Amino acid sequence: MTQTKHNWTKEEILEIYNKPMMELLYDAATIHRENHDPNVVQVSTLLSIKTGGCSEDCGYCPQAARYHTNIEGNDLMSVNQVKAEALRAKESGSSRVCMGAAWRNVKDGPEFDEVLEMVRGINKLDMEVCCTLGMITENQAQRLAEAGLYAYNHNLDSSEEYYKEVISTRGYQDRLDTIENVRKTNVTVCSGGIIGMGENIEDRAGMLVALSTLNPQPESTPINALVAVEGTPMEDEKPVEIWDMIRMVATTRIVMPETQVRLSAGRTEMSREGQAMCFFAGANSIFAGDKLLTTPNPDVNEDMKMFELLGMNPQKPFTKKGQPQTIEAIDSEYQSKGEKPRWTRPAHKIERNEEAKAKAVELRKG
Repeated sequence: MTQTKHNWTKEEILEIYNKPMMELLYDAATIHRENHDPNVVQVSTLLSIKTGGCSEDCGYCPQAARYHTNIEGNDLMSVNQVKAEALRAKESGSSRVCMGAAWRNVKDGPEFDEVLEMVRGINKLDMEVCCTLGMITENQAQRLAEAGLYAYNHNLDSSEEYYKEVISTRGYQDRLDTIENVRKTNVTVCSGGIIGMGENIEDRAGMLVALSTLNPQPESTPINALVAVEGTPMEDEKPVEIWDMIRMVATTRIVMPETQVRLSAGRTEMSREGQAMCFFAGANSIFAGDKLLTTPNPDVNEDMKMFELLGMNPQKPFTKKGQPQTIEAIDSEYQSKGEKPRWTRPAHKIERNEEAKAKAVELRKG
């Protein structure tokens, strides 16, 4: 089994990324088979429990309130609605439900209490539960852990250098601090990023440096291809070439041998052959369902047909780590502190984000 290395440099990762394709695929596939069953893929369902109205200015995101993207917002779903969606996901073959809320950060109060009940309910269905709720404090992470959370997603998005060209309303260190807060619990970490946002190959390598030098490395790393949504600052970015996706997956697999590498946004643009190449290169997790928060995703039945064609099987829940215990709210050691943390708000402006914001203002006036 390949020894996990935590001191990768950008130069080393670039050397891997730029290998001749056949050599890169062979190396990645070899490492994949040393650490994982190549015929098993972890299937997650992503559920938007609160959509739209986000105060952040992420250049790729149609949920940012400042852009005009025709996204239908909704308030926080009820616990019963979420349980019903989780049961549907389980019946379709998913082993994990990932709940996403369009929040900058978690705020203590009734809505967070509702999310904790959602976590308890899904864990009791014997499914892995993941949340992506923005920045969280250590106490909030502990409360999620007590409820039975299996994983917390907090993507780094890109390299620290290019991050400043994507988002101006939060700092890169806040991302790392949130991951560190999660690491103080028994919850696993899910963290990855997006390619196709106008970054260069050095930025892709820089993101992998940031992820791979975490100790321990994230248990799950989503690799997203940008879905350019009209009205966002990145609406004119060209689709990611499948070869770039394959290279990114293969490089991620080599530098993060034990991590589950997830094919995430952008799969609708990939052929079955392209996805098969990604699986061969080391991807062993996907998001299933017809939507990823707000962007399209392949139909789950099509995914199951692809699995059958490739001789692949969905991973059973709690294969990599045991099921966490659910502690009821009344018995919880960690209680609400009414925290109002001051997360970073950098002062710089991003020209294309400002232009998209101004365009949205004009459209709303008209």
